[in-house]
Amino acid sequence: MKIRLLIAVSSSVLAMTACGKNDRAADNTVATDTNIAMDNGAMTAPMAADPLTAQGFANAAAASDKFEIESSKLAATASQSAAVKSYAQRMISAHEESTAKLKSTLGGMTPAVAPDDTLNAEQQASLDSLKGKTGADFDAAYKGAQVDAHQKALDALNNYAASGDNDALKTFAKGLSPKVAGHLNMAKGLK
Repeated sequence: MKIRLLIAVSSSVLAMTACGKNDRAADNTVATDTNIAMDNGAMTAPMAADPLTAQGFANAAAASDKFEIESSKLAATASQSAAVKSYAQRMISAHEESTAKLKSTLGGMTPAVAPDDTLNAEQQASLDSLKGKTGADFDAAYKGAQVDAHQKALDALNNYAASGDNDALKTFAKGLSPKVAGHLNMAKGLK
């Protein structure tokens, strides 16, 4: 009798543990039909591309740059702050440079990797939200979006630099991390 009870309890615990793991995985990953968010808060990448593969990282980096450029272009007309406009112009230049460097790094790779800069659902929603704001409302939302985007980009760069599958892209990620950390600190200081 004791053995049967022990087996029944053990089976129940194992079943609940297995369900709990699946529930946590479902709770930590937000999926759409074409995009998937990583549960570590890093940049998101298309579902078919692992963020630690060359293709997945290239897609995430390209989308991150595109988000920065597009959201910063909005600041030229929607912001009321000279500091925000100045920061936004720096972001446009820096992320255009980053995109060019990424493409250059990818240019000599075999097999070839072509980055897909399609924004993920979260980036698109943030950009759409910014489009509806002006003045002080825009400035506050833009600052929040910049802090969030740069933190996620920094996390993804550091993650890929430590665990990525391509040495050239790992070097790219390591080299870009300090710049992104600087952008993050500047965004946090925006007034």
